[in-house]
Amino acid sequence: MNPTIAADYAEVGRWLRIFATSHAKRENAHVEAEVDTTGDREGRAYGLRVVLAGRAAPPWDESPIELTLGDVADGRTRFAWCESLAQRVRAFARALVVQAAAVRPS
Repeated sequence: MNPTIAADYAEVGRWLRIFATSHAKRENAHVEAEVDTTGDREGRAYGLRVVLAGRAAPPWDESPIELTLGDVADGRTRFAWCESLAQRVRAFARALVVQAAAVRPS
């Protein structure tokens, strides 16, 4: 972990939400990222989903992307890790945009 970058749980969670949202919005301005920090995750991990018009990726009935505090705190300082997460988020966002277009009335 880079000691010069704040790495408490709340700050890392904010960074994750902003990072994921910024990459999701590159696919569609209406896509949002949600970071779950409740229950067993509180203080130690994050559950990440991408959401558009009530649909989510991963879907609501599946587990979200699970990321530990240590993984995110360390990873956010490494380009390759950030690029990998960005590609994952953007792929989920693209899938949601396609789904939303398929159900939109003509």
